[in-house]
Amino acid sequence: MSINWITRAETSADIPAIREINLAAFDTPLEADLVEALRADPSWIDGLSIVATDHDGALIGHALLTRCHIDDTPALCLGPVAVRPEYQRTGAGSAAIRASLRAAEQLGEHFVTVLGHPEYYPRFGFTRASTYGIGLSIDVPDEAMMALTLDADHPLPGGTVHYAAPFGI
Repeated sequence: MSINWITRAETSADIPAIREINLAAFDTPLEADLVEALRADPSWIDGLSIVATDHDGALIGHALLTRCHIDDTPALCLGPVAVRPEYQRTGAGSAAIRASLRAAEQLGEHFVTVLGHPEYYPRFGFTRASTYGIGLSIDVPDEAMMALTLDADHPLPGGTVHYAAPFGI
């Protein structure tokens, strides 16, 4: 199934559907609850919660970028990313991620981190964070912690990633 997804920043009217997408995409409500907690947290940045819709306007996917830091350097954290199960592997998640990265770049952001599937996120330019001396304060598989610079003039800084409080890390 090849679809040209429509992407845009979330609106307040989208909030219930975003929760439904996350509840459907994951086995537990943890990610849906995390999105809600992040929405109420100072790490939230308007314009960086992106939805993918079909041509009828139905919400299919969601990608979220929130503030984190690499030591003291401001960066963004990608996640959660969710797609309704019946639309997974159709490009809806990829469209939302690409749109979120473009929106971040337009806001003048430079760095993005993600803790996720090492076979999925490299297609967006993410590489192993440890290559740049970036790590976490908890043990995770080295290949799962990735980072990306949105601007070649700003090389990734080394240090420890500090997520927003709702992540609990």
